[in-house]
Amino acid sequence: MNVDLLEESFDLVAPRGDEFVAVFYGNLFVRVPQVRPLFAHVEMKKQRAMLLEALVLLRKSLRNLDALVPKLRELGARHVAYGATAEAYPVVGQVLIATMEQVAGRAWRDEYSDAWAEAYAFVQAVMLEGAAQGEVAAAA
Repeated sequence: MNVDLLEESFDLVAPRGDEFVAVFYGNLFVRVPQVRPLFAHVEMKKQRAMLLEALVLLRKSLRNLDALVPKLRELGARHVAYGATAEAYPVVGQVLIATMEQVAGRAWRDEYSDAWAEAYAFVQAVMLEGAAQGEVAAAA
């Protein structure tokens, strides 16, 4: 992963974090309207804050991913209970990266999208490991 590009690009949207997460969920619900019911009983202000917190944690952990892996697995396991499916992960990643580009505007570069696609693939893989472990635990 190109950590320098990830940090640089995240720092473009971080000052507008509240706007970013609000735009992200708006984009997500337009792109994948079938996920909206998953959020029917969710307090969206709190949800947006949790997403921003998770992204900030990722930004801070980019140079020490080993410490992040257990948290990502736990997050993946929790998402099973929320009704998240493996098929949703790639779309969420696409919307996340597109929203970063949207919020950053002209400062965004194509290589940022490439770096985030690689980073998201890592996050997705680890979260799906956690989801699989959560499904096994729930079935036991």
